[in-house]
Amino acid sequence: MRKTIIAGNWKMNHTGADAKATITGLVSRVPKDVKSEVIIAPVFPYLPMAVELTKGTPIHVAAQNMHWEESGAFTGEVSPAMLVDIGVDHVIIGHSERRTYFNETDETVNKKVKAALAHKLTPIICCGETLEQREQGIMQSWIEGQIEKALAGLTKADMANVVIAYEPIWAIGTGKTASAAQAEEVCSIIRKKVAALYDQATADDTSVLYGGSVKGKNVAELTGSADIDGGLVGGASLKVDDFMAIIDNAIVK
Repeated sequence: MRKTIIAGNWKMNHTGADAKATITGLVSRVPKDVKSEVIIAPVFPYLPMAVELTKGTPIHVAAQNMHWEESGAFTGEVSPAMLVDIGVDHVIIGHSERRTYFNETDETVNKKVKAALAHKLTPIICCGETLEQREQGIMQSWIEGQIEKALAGLTKADMANVVIAYEPIWAIGTGKTASAAQAEEVCSIIRKKVAALYDQATADDTSVLYGGSVKGKNVAELTGSADIDGGLVGGASLKVDDFMAIIDNAIVK
């Protein structure tokens, strides 16, 4: 049975004091028996603090990126072994901002996914289309191509530890939100692609999240859709009240 997941991607926000205040605020308010899986992804310097502050709570900690190699001359990078060493258990891979600003490709995404799984990190694999691609009518083939390349070489057993996040690039940080119908359409395409690559049971067990201006007021409609299993939340995850509104209003199937 797939999980409902609410994951907060902090991006390059919060210095130490703000990060601590946000995490302690969430720790005090996320119920021990929360039905969704709750994940936060602070910036690299505060991951150890996040792990320490969330010990014994239902809150998981993710990194926003990682390299695929174990070690080496990769200035500015962090390896999967290092993330595991500090207690991180999830990692966001292939976010559109990484692809756009830092030249990540489907091939490097695939390498990172394999490295994450080898170290028992749960990868949250991002995919999504631009407004231009949607208007050109190539959205489906683009999304299917991203999924196929990201999952290349993964087994059915690997897929039990994979999360996929659909993030329409035109709805990230713009205040625009794909309608529940638009988001459901693409998440259904993703699930059907997983079924084609593996089988229906594997697809049915894969959590597919929606990311793009997710808020407390729209999360119920989004997660109430058949193929949307939660949210990859950006700006709203930086404020305790806003993030809790999403957690509280998400529909758990």
